[in-house]
Amino acid sequence: MNDERASRGSQVQGVVLSAKGLTKVYRMGEVEVHALRGVDIELLAGEFVVLLGPSGSGKSTLLNILGGLDLPSGGVVRFRDQDLTAADDGERTRYRRENVGFVFQFYNLIPSLTARENVALVTDIVSDPMRPEDALDLVGLSARLDHFPAQLSGGEQQRVAIARAIAKRPTVLLCDEPTGALDIETGRVVLGALERINLELGTTTAVITHNAAIANMAHRVVVFADGRVKEMRHNPARMHAEELEW
Repeated sequence: MNDERASRGSQVQGVVLSAKGLTKVYRMGEVEVHALRGVDIELLAGEFVVLLGPSGSGKSTLLNILGGLDLPSGGVVRFRDQDLTAADDGERTRYRRENVGFVFQFYNLIPSLTARENVALVTDIVSDPMRPEDALDLVGLSARLDHFPAQLSGGEQQRVAIARAIAKRPTVLLCDEPTGALDIETGRVVLGALERINLELGTTTAVITHNAAIANMAHRVVVFADGRVKEMRHNPARMHAEELEW
């Protein structure tokens, strides 16, 4: 299967999202914090990318800019032919709503809604959504449709959050430390859900992590340090999520 996955990596093509010369400076009184220092990166159609690096290396700042949640201090971000850095607030909102799914470390589910209802919140605002039931089935939760968050484990809650993110059929799925609050066994299950979505739906998937083991399941690994891309490498043979050890 690893050989099959390696060959599938060669089918990944076409730039979906790109950044050129990205800088981000936060000003705190008299102090300037340089979160990004001239980052160039591309995400390709159907690609599974791991952005690897320690806390404070600029990964989350980059994800927020790529996802249209924040603007860079300098540089250009493009989604296909659209210049996101030149877009107004309304255009960036449409970009996020129609093209980007977000998964964060903490699940942000509404406690008073069932799993199905949490996912339906997203399907109500886009033109061609999945049925909530189908999105939950993709992440292995077809038996938990009518359970409330308090009745679900941490890993199940995270999978509901993933189902909510992918139910609008996003072009790009951006995940910030999606296993950060989970133990290894639960983390593997969550990563397996992301793996399945990438494989079956062809969703371009970027996962931010400080966990080097997760890099083994990626088509490509981008290593960050001090706000810069330190290294970029391709995996000749990818591992299944269930094979990861850390």
